[in-house]
Amino acid sequence: MSSQPTQLEPWRDVALPAAERVADLIRRMTLAEKLGQLYSVWPAGGATGQDVAPFQSDMADPDFDWRRLIKDGLGQLTRPYGTAPVSGAEGARQLAELQQAVVAAGRFGIPALVHEECLTGFTAYGATIYPTPLAWGASFDAALVEQVGAAIGASMRALGVHQGLAPVLDVARDARWGRTEETIGEDPYLVATVGTGYVRGLQSAGIVATLKHFAGYSASKAGRNFGPVGLGPRELADVLLPPFELAVRDGRAGSVMHSYAEIDGVPAASDPWLLTTLLRDAWGFTGTVVADYFGVTFLQTLHHVAADHGAAAGLALAAGVDVELPMVRCYGRPLLEAVESGQVAPELVDRALRRVLLQKCELGLLDPDWTPTVPETVDLDPAPARELARRLAEESVVLLANDGTLPLRAPSTLAVAGPLADHADGMLGCYTFPRHVGLHHPGLPLGVEVPTLLASLRAELPGTAIAYAPGCDVRGDDTAGIGAAAQAAARAEACVLVLGDQAGLFGNGTSGEGCDVTELRLPGVQERLLEAVLDTGVPVVLVLLSGRPYALGAYADRLAAVVQAFFPGEEGGPAVAGVLTGRVEPSGRLPVSVPRHPGGQPATYLAPKLAHRSDVSTVDPTPLYPFGHGVGYTCFAWEPDTEGPLSCGTDGAVEVAIRIRNTGDRAGTEIVQLYLHDPVAQVTRPVIRLIGYARVPLAPGQACRVVFTVHADLTSFTGRSGQRVVEPGDAELRFGASSADFRHTVAARFHGPQRTVGHGRVMTSEVVLEDL
Repeated sequence: MSSQPTQLEPWRDVALPAAERVADLIRRMTLAEKLGQLYSVWPAGGATGQDVAPFQSDMADPDFDWRRLIKDGLGQLTRPYGTAPVSGAEGARQLAELQQAVVAAGRFGIPALVHEECLTGFTAYGATIYPTPLAWGASFDAALVEQVGAAIGASMRALGVHQGLAPVLDVARDARWGRTEETIGEDPYLVATVGTGYVRGLQSAGIVATLKHFAGYSASKAGRNFGPVGLGPRELADVLLPPFELAVRDGRAGSVMHSYAEIDGVPAASDPWLLTTLLRDAWGFTGTVVADYFGVTFLQTLHHVAADHGAAAGLALAAGVDVELPMVRCYGRPLLEAVESGQVAPELVDRALRRVLLQKCELGLLDPDWTPTVPETVDLDPAPARELARRLAEESVVLLANDGTLPLRAPSTLAVAGPLADHADGMLGCYTFPRHVGLHHPGLPLGVEVPTLLASLRAELPGTAIAYAPGCDVRGDDTAGIGAAAQAAARAEACVLVLGDQAGLFGNGTSGEGCDVTELRLPGVQERLLEAVLDTGVPVVLVLLSGRPYALGAYADRLAAVVQAFFPGEEGGPAVAGVLTGRVEPSGRLPVSVPRHPGGQPATYLAPKLAHRSDVSTVDPTPLYPFGHGVGYTCFAWEPDTEGPLSCGTDGAVEVAIRIRNTGDRAGTEIVQLYLHDPVAQVTRPVIRLIGYARVPLAPGQACRVVFTVHADLTSFTGRSGQRVVEPGDAELRFGASSADFRHTVAARFHGPQRTVGHGRVMTSEVVLEDL
């Protein structure tokens, strides 16, 4: 007697469209089973006192019951690798056991979607640590960042992770904010293009990218974390939203995380205009919206717009938050009771559930042959990944000033001083495993090799006698070592002084989440160390390893050179040393302005005329080093190729070009930046704003023609009507080496009717490099 093949239930049939499979599954589910798919469980996230998320210990469930939480199925698993030190192999084994338990417990046997942090690499012990996002911005290299994203995604996917909580697309608005290091910079065009590159790379490896934090988080008053945002709709639309819009449209990001911000009194987690009307209806986003950690609960406990957990769940669900992270508090029993009592419409549950299950279907988690990932061998820091980390680190180092002291040409004696000269902390941002998790485990090795700058300089300069003195700590007021550092400097031909930040969370550092500052002054007594070393009269090369820019106006004219590196990752030491010795030609450019004064003026370049220096205020906010600034060891000639005035319709495009020639004696890379100046508009406009850029690598004597195609849509802005418009009229296209150093200007006139443009507009300039 022959057996008949088993008929698959439609939801398990991979031959059917995903929408049909999901619809069939939803029809079979009870309310409790539906809600089980809308929250996450954090098995290792209990009240340990070792918080890696805000209020984690306060939010932990003292009656945590794993079997009870998964009995009706489970939507997500939170950070199985990024909560405590665990090897890749052991973590994969433990994750497989968790997944098997989830599959066995639920009636449908659906595995959980697994999410992890991945801002500076897979946040797992022993995984490659890449430069922080502010360094991505300094590279002006979206293509390289895309490669980094792909490498990060591949390592995560190999260990059974499905979703990455990155990139951060907040535009830096106030460098006093501790999370400035997590941003890509102060310009929305740079943030949008580099961030979208990362999204493409991560998702090419099969990992769902999560855009955060949507929206307004970085614009808090006084740069205070979680602070209210007094933001107008025009600044929101023209500055803070475009990076998310491009990553949704062109990057096809699969997930968005709401921010902790409240904009004009409305928390993002309860804002249906933001999460539904704009994100889904206008932009066409079809993925999942996930809560920032405990963000649904915060509607009750911090924002006070909900009376209890059930009301908070109802607000968030109605606004468009599909998944509660990192653990269930509101979307479990409180939401179940709210639905059963009629306070929350069951259709809202089904709406969120459909999005969650569609994503699981696309990831293969509804397929009948799904099995947990348990690789035989695990290498989370392979040589190709380290090489990629080094390339990005090298491209991101910014040489701010140089009187000819650099590059160091094998001096016979050299002093290296500063609290970060021989410490790996200066390389690591707050979302790297050592500074995010490892600092809670004293004595734990870093997990990856992170050469210090001192060790790297000794490797680069084997014939140089290098004297080292830390001078002081990054934090604290101990000045006992400053004299020894000054003496070491006085006996040397030059001194490399390494100052900056130690990243951490919620007060465990000088930079990072919850580590905001009142002014942009170097932490601790580092300025006293700087003064003492400068007083020796020895040429001082200041190296800043930091998560934000610091005011240097009081010292700039006494420094021989200034090098800025934003937490450059595990290969940051060799990268910075390579720049100091000349092995690496500097090509980084500032993604944020460096202020002249430490207090009161943490402003960006992207502002209208009256925000800049004027005769009606005694305060001059002009930065010491502007956005886009950076110098190198070779030199470039900029030769005009396009003369104006150009003319096209308000629905057309113009082509502008510049010729760049390397006139120095060594290879180098120029960063060509294109800015728009709109002299007259119906609302006040930034004096200039970036609308294109290109990395132009050239050998000595080599020349290149850099051609930008600029569509009229790139001149658009939010007009008085609240709609985005392209106005007819005159404009200037300015080629610059920075936002304050323009080499050629082309006049353009856009004629015809005013146009209203939307989500389908042209958002980037096309760039072509032509060899000459």
